[in-house]
Amino acid sequence: MENAVMFSQMWWTEPLGTWMAWTRATAAFFLFIAACIAAMGVWEYYEPGGAPRRGVFAIDTTRGDRLFISLLGSAFIFIAWLFFAGPPLWWPLAICIVWAIAVFRLV
Repeated sequence: MENAVMFSQMWWTEPLGTWMAWTRATAAFFLFIAACIAAMGVWEYYEPGGAPRRGVFAIDTTRGDRLFISLLGSAFIFIAWLFFAGPPLWWPLAICIVWAIAVFRLV
């Protein structure tokens, strides 16, 4: 593969090895998930409890539940976007950010 310009689409999607077709984009995705879980752990350490609250879905949720709901919903948003529209993925990223804010505020 020719030299890819840093942070270009080619740079993000070029293979990093032969195992599982890892790319910088997939590595960034898994690092983001790990960072979310770590941040939630630090938040829980400094403010324990995270009192459950009842939101729009009419279920009691804690901070961890809301993180899981926002991540799961984001996965479905991206999958649906790829099915119906395809790349680029900047619009579903914006939708997922709005979704996560709504889940943490309303759920």
